[in-house]
Amino acid sequence: MTLQKKSYPLQTLVGIGVLLIGLGLAAGALTIPSAAGYGGVGPNFLPWLISLSLLVCSGFIIWESRSGGFRAMDEPVGGPAPYWLGFAWMSAGLLTNAALITTIGFIFSCTLCFVLAVQGLKGAEGATRRGPAVWLKDALIGMAIAAPVFWMFTQFLAINLPGLTSTGWL
Repeated sequence: MTLQKKSYPLQTLVGIGVLLIGLGLAAGALTIPSAAGYGGVGPNFLPWLISLSLLVCSGFIIWESRSGGFRAMDEPVGGPAPYWLGFAWMSAGLLTNAALITTIGFIFSCTLCFVLAVQGLKGAEGATRRGPAVWLKDALIGMAIAAPVFWMFTQFLAINLPGLTSTGWL
C-alpha cells in the first residue's frame, strides 16, 4: 500500500504570497545604496536579510503544502467569527494616529491610538464597563508609555519626532 500525498492549494497560495513579498522586498533592496556605513554594513543590509529569510521561508511553506499540508497545525480556537467591532476600534486608533501625529504631536496621537485600541481589545474580551473613568485610566497609561518613548527618541537619540511644541518635551 502506498501513501498518496495530498496537496493543499490554499496553503500553497500562502507560500506563493510570502514568495512574492520576499521578491518585492528584494526588488526594493536593489534600489537602496550599498555603501557601508557604521559597523561595516550598508543601509540595504537589513532589507536583503529579511527578503532572503522570506524567500527561504516561502520555499519551506510551499514544500510543506505540496507534500501533505501543515500536518502539525492545532485546531482553531476562539469564537466562530472574528470580532469586527474590535477590529474597527483598533483600525480607528491606527488611522487617527497617522492622521493627527503632525497636528497634535507624537505623545498625544499615540495616547489616542492606545485608548482606541484598548477599547477594541476590551470589547473582544467581553468587557462591558467602559465609562469615562476607564477611558481616563487608559489615556493615562497610554501617555505613560508614549511620553518616555518620545523623550528617549528626541532627547537622547536626537531623532526628530513630531511634537506639539518646539521644546522637544511635549
